[in-house]
Amino acid sequence: MSEGLEDILAERLAVVFCGINPGMTAAALGHHFAGRGNRFWRTLHLAGFTPAQLPPENDRTIVLYQCGLTAVVERPTARADQLSKHEFAAAAAAFEQKIAHYAPRYVAFLGKAAYSALSGQRAVDWGLQSLTFGKAAVWILPNPSGRNLAFNLEKLVVAYQQLRRVAIDPDQ
Repeated sequence: MSEGLEDILAERLAVVFCGINPGMTAAALGHHFAGRGNRFWRTLHLAGFTPAQLPPENDRTIVLYQCGLTAVVERPTARADQLSKHEFAAAAAAFEQKIAHYAPRYVAFLGKAAYSALSGQRAVDWGLQSLTFGKAAVWILPNPSGRNLAFNLEKLVVAYQQLRRVAIDPDQ
């Protein structure tokens, strides 16, 4: 990404986790989900995606666990509601091309807002979606931001475990 937070992607991963956009702390530090209140790395570990909790500065190692990281909109903001609908629309084609190029099995949107803006769907449920995105199955997960008070850590872990079961451990 152009503003200090690069995608962490490889071809044919099981899951690409897709944030709305980088937070200011993450962009300043150059590592995904680096904000002190963000629960992404803890949730990922507790849900079974990683054997230990990765610190944000080791974010590039996520590909070792069949996962990648990206965001729909590149511009960092303090809050996601500081993005305009125009920014989502402007990012849509390039984002879909990126997902098609890397061909993950699942693209997991962290929160409903980004997928809703990209798909044009107002009503979006949690979990697996009926539409694909760049030929990847779409899964909607709760945003792990500490500002997301609707989901405590336990609820986040349960939601992320559902994806892990189908994406990482489909035979179990």
